[in-house]
Amino acid sequence: MTSHDFPRFPEGFTFGAATASYQIEGAHDADGRGPSIWDTYCREPGRVLNGDTGDVACDHYHRYREDVALLADLGVDSYRFSVAWPRIQPTGTGPANAAGLDFYERLVDELLAADIAPAATLYHWDLPQALEDRGGWRVRETAERFAEYTALVVERLGDRVDRWITLNEPYCTAFVGYAIGRHAPGTREGRGALAAAHHLLVGHGLAVRALRAAGAQEIGITLNPDRLLPATDTDADRAAVRRAETLHNAVWLDPLFAGRYPEHEAETWGELADGSYRRDGDLDLIGEPLDFVGVNYYRPTTVADAPHTDPDPATRTAVDVRAAESMRDDVRRTTMGWPVVPDTFTDLLVDLVRRYPTLPPVIITENGSAEADTVAADGRVHDTDRVAYLHDHLTALAAAIEAGVDVRGYYVWSLLDNFEWAYGYDRRFGIVRVDYDTLERLPKDSYRWYRSMIENHRKESHP
Repeated sequence: MTSHDFPRFPEGFTFGAATASYQIEGAHDADGRGPSIWDTYCREPGRVLNGDTGDVACDHYHRYREDVALLADLGVDSYRFSVAWPRIQPTGTGPANAAGLDFYERLVDELLAADIAPAATLYHWDLPQALEDRGGWRVRETAERFAEYTALVVERLGDRVDRWITLNEPYCTAFVGYAIGRHAPGTREGRGALAAAHHLLVGHGLAVRALRAAGAQEIGITLNPDRLLPATDTDADRAAVRRAETLHNAVWLDPLFAGRYPEHEAETWGELADGSYRRDGDLDLIGEPLDFVGVNYYRPTTVADAPHTDPDPATRTAVDVRAAESMRDDVRRTTMGWPVVPDTFTDLLVDLVRRYPTLPPVIITENGSAEADTVAADGRVHDTDRVAYLHDHLTALAAAIEAGVDVRGYYVWSLLDNFEWAYGYDRRFGIVRVDYDTLERLPKDSYRWYRSMIENHRKESHP
């Protein structure tokens, strides 16, 4: 692709790359780190493909300087990483583990020395196991402990980190973790998962207050809203989309940006949606003003009406809302099985602004694709499908900006191939290949393309 093929973005637009602690750090028991729910989950037979764990992952804990050098060569403005709660509080409570904070201080200082702005996510799914043993996100205490942990981190790093993200994809924590059981802690619940969803938002609000009190400059939350499409133009499928919208989108967006709980929650969950875990004042807490909202986007979801898989409300899970994903075979799919439909990225962002007029500026905190990468005879990874994916989605993002959506930045997912949760090391999202035997890093063609994209943007902004 020539420079004329690159989409154009406004001056001052931030380009970055993203990772997450459990997926890359390794060093699972180093320097006082306690066990997380993912350490436990990975050790339960049959949970993770091939029995993989994050014990070593990419060994970023020991190789962070090498990875920051890759970021510097890439030319990014910012690096989004997450802090591992069990490194800071091994049991989720009490004073900070100094060695854990020391690691993130070294990482932040290395980034700043390379003129890369750190963006810290406080929770990317690695809850201390001790807190899960006391009820996890089902109970309000975890939200309160999260605020205390937040205060410890910002006290140490707040003078050097400007951009803070409280939670990453609370949908996955609450529903993939507590209802589907495909993520840690691996349970299948109804009210418990709905309580977890609410307490995640309470924890977010408490963390925002802790960050504000410490003088944090930019505060946001990262969501993964879905672009949901009906399988057919029937009343039944449109109603299924409405229920799926409640489950995937409104349960987060309505309390955060509209000051209300979802309008269709009774239709979606029936008697499971009793709200017994809510307290007076929670909406004000959850709706604390934000400086940005992070959006993670990968693919649209087509939805069809479906019967309950479990007719008994006492045992029904929170994701059993009579809406089933309808597979489509008219587009390319990534190795995750996700359809590649870039224009839905534009549609999602335009629709979010239409539905939520008070939405703060948007930052795309994740976007990328898992592909079947191989090292070619010339020693390089020619990941042409990923290059096309990134080009087309950045073009769709530029179209959303042209349509009036205030988007301030974009982080590619991910810098490195890494531990992809229940898929272990079988799915590769990185623009840098990691050899899991030697831990050698190898930039792919997509790395070079993204670097050229960033260089072109700077030339266009400052000719």
